[in-house]
Amino acid sequence: MWRRVTVPHINRIATAVPRHEVHGAFQRFAARLIDDDRTRSAFGRLALKSQIDARFSVLEPDPDEYRTMDGFYELEGRFPSTGARMARFEADAPALAEAACDALGLEGEGPRITHLILATCTGFAAPGLDHWLIRRYGIPGHVERTIVGFMGCQAAINALKLARQAVRSDPSARVLVVNLELCSLHLQPASDLDQLMCFLLFADGCSAALVTAEAEGLRMDGFRAALVPEAREHITWRIGDAGFDMTLSGLVPLTLARALPDHAEAILDGAAPSDISLWAVHPGGRSVLDAVENGLSLPDGLLEDSRAVLREHGNMSSATVMFVLRRMMAGAVPGQRGCAIAFGPGLSAETMRFTAV
Repeated sequence: MWRRVTVPHINRIATAVPRHEVHGAFQRFAARLIDDDRTRSAFGRLALKSQIDARFSVLEPDPDEYRTMDGFYELEGRFPSTGARMARFEADAPALAEAACDALGLEGEGPRITHLILATCTGFAAPGLDHWLIRRYGIPGHVERTIVGFMGCQAAINALKLARQAVRSDPSARVLVVNLELCSLHLQPASDLDQLMCFLLFADGCSAALVTAEAEGLRMDGFRAALVPEAREHITWRIGDAGFDMTLSGLVPLTLARALPDHAEAILDGAAPSDISLWAVHPGGRSVLDAVENGLSLPDGLLEDSRAVLREHGNMSSATVMFVLRRMMAGAVPGQRGCAIAFGPGLSAETMRFTAV
């Protein structure tokens, strides 16, 4: 018996960042952590090449040169415990989620939400942000809830994949997808140049998206994961006694540039990279975007939306690719084909093919 296949769409995306711009403050703070002049000078040069102009945090910069981020961090080795960081996440996450959900127009829409998917890798509490969203927006208590946790920067694609499956199973489903990350809560006391450059990338941000069967926005055509097992330790994210510990190898860009051509055909379902005009690539850093551009032989300018998000916001982990998609939706022409790619621990990539409608 013939059955019509439901086609899920990302109808709307809204984003929000905290009010404190901290990129310059962090650079001054990091310079104080470095012991020798040569490393300090190298850090300054690399910071200029990062192509990041602004990053935002829930933590307010402190004018005292020995303290920064409203006293949460101090130069004299007084960095918060994991518990203190989680308490700060629990306290600050709701306001940022509210800003994104209000921008999405969720006020009054809450009672119609059938599924809630929350992705984060920077903070955990139970009952957590999912319960807060249900209370704040009048979402029914029987809503189907899913938490996508600790998957790193690629988690937004996994969350969208789950939303697509929900809509395909129930054409009347209205899925709220929230990605919220407070990366600035995980700064560590370090003087190593590579580690400080890693911290230089990250920032706080939140996205909220509505996924339904309504033919509006971006049609989700398919998903594909790709693993690079030989590089599994290039990106790691582990919970330590004094916060979450990240490893971000400088080999990641080179590894991606070499691996992507082998995976491109499967990721694009047989299409060539030249057939895709919309590329929403997670801006994990300038060198990561350069690696994707070179690995897939993309023409100049196709990653401008990703580069703009990096420049204006830095890397907000899982929320970042949603910022790129939101920016892309504003100028997309119906019929344009697209591919979203985000990377995470493993080393792995999660991808989504889509079409503007």
